Amino acid sequence: MIGRIESYDSESQTGGIISEGKHYEFRIDDWNPEKGPEVGKTVDFMPEEDGVATSIDLAASYINDLKPVKNHYIAGILGVFLGAIGLHRIYLGFYPIAIAQILITFTLGFQYGFMWGVIEGALILAKLINKDVKGRPLK
Repeated sequence: MIGRIESYDSESQTGGIISEGKHYEFRIDDWNPEKGPEVGKTVDFMPEEDGVATSIDLAASYINDLKPVKNHYIAGILGVFLGAIGLHRIYLGFYPIAIAQILITFTLGFQYGFMWGVIEGALILAKLINKDVKGRPLK
């Protein structure tokens, strides 16, 4: 269940979570992350019938620390020179779009796939397309 930490007392090492209008108490023993609880953080937990929360983790904590993995210069250059076959989209992880680019290139003609690739390559280099398939920013 997803909820939000409403309170936490470091002395007693207890706190409260609100979820769907219900209040759940928790103890630090049920807290899984290394970093301690902070009021306002969204958490994922197992609710017990007696109003206790167990197995508490930060909800979607991997989203908060998105680090760039792919380089926008590489993606942009791939788009400009090899965009007709969708290589820049493959590099960024957008496989269905890459397949569409390949199909357009080989069915409608090279000029359409080439234009599509050059335009997207320019957009990547201008940082108007600036994320990979997982939502991570480009370097």
